[in-house]
Amino acid sequence: MDAHFAEPLTVADLAAVAGCSREHFIRLFAAAYGETPKAYLARRRIERAKDLLRAANLTVTEICLLVGFTSLGTFSRRFTELVGTSPTEYRAAARAAGPPPIPGCVLMMWTRPAPKPSLPDKPPAAEGP
Repeated sequence: MDAHFAEPLTVADLAAVAGCSREHFIRLFAAAYGETPKAYLARRRIERAKDLLRAANLTVTEICLLVGFTSLGTFSRRFTELVGTSPTEYRAAARAAGPPPIPGCVLMMWTRPAPKPSLPDKPPAAEGP
């Protein structure tokens, strides 16, 4: 979940990877981590959003989508529940106390997935005797 927090993850998919039923996975996860998988994933996404709000020159909507939320309203509500301030207020306070943000284009370049190596069009020629 930590490595793929920005992707659309469902409890059913996570349970399948763990090799157990959805309900059993939720019980085991809550026993191990003290919260449900859904709450854990939302908290991880908000933690990443806090980093981006402090350091990146991206809009709140861009950050919302980058961390895996599909609705700005849901992101803002959940952020406010967990952090105590709205994303915009959090950003303003962080910027007043810290260094200038990293330009969004630089951040996107750093976080861009590496290209997959392309396969050769034809197999290498066999060496003769």
